[in-house]
This record gives sequence, C-alpha cells and structure tokens, in this order.
Amino acid sequence: MSMQFGSDASFSDKCGVTLMNTPIGRVVAEVMGAKDGVDLVEYPSMIRVDGTTKLDFDYDELTDALGEDFDGSVFEEISSTHYGRMVHLDDRTLLFASPEDAAEYIGFDLTVSS
Repeated sequence: MSMQFGSDASFSDKCGVTLMNTPIGRVVAEVMGAKDGVDLVEYPSMIRVDGTTKLDFDYDELTDALGEDFDGSVFEEISSTHYGRMVHLDDRTLLFASPEDAAEYIGFDLTVSS
C-alpha cells in the first residue's frame, strides 16, 4: 500500500507546544528542555517544546526558575499552538500524546459499553 503525500497514520507518542520567544518563554523552554524526552527547536519568534508521551509544566518549578510567579494565566500568555491533549490543573499544565493517558483528568470513560 503506498502512502499519499508522505502521510503516516501511525501513532507518534509525541505532544508539544509553541512558546513565544520572550524572556519568560525562553526560561520555560530551558527548564523543559532539560527534562528527559523533551526536544526544543528555536525560531526567531517562537520555541517549539516537543515531548514523548507527556509534558509536565510544573508551576512551582517554573516559578523557582523565573524568580516570579508562574501559573496557568502566564502559560496561556506565552503559548500559542499545541498538539496532544492539554489539561490545566491548579499547579501545572499537562500535555498528553494519547487521549487515553489523559482520561482520568478529562472524564473520558475507557470502558467498552455495549
């Protein structure tokens, strides 16, 4: 079976977000880039943060790195596009490659019903 236009329908197990390339966005990207399985790609106006399986933007960790408060509103301010299932909690933002991994947070029932 040939694949049209180079498309690949296999599961990538990846998730990610685009951050603005600002002083805050740069620090957040540096913190995330130091984690296992996280890759950064820098562009003049944005930074791609891509992870395998799950990305965890821990607000306490980011507050410590920045030296100022970091919360969900700051995350929303510095981020634009994302892929994967995004879940905002009081103390962190999570991105999951698989919606099934996010099921407990989003109320998705994984049981088969007949």
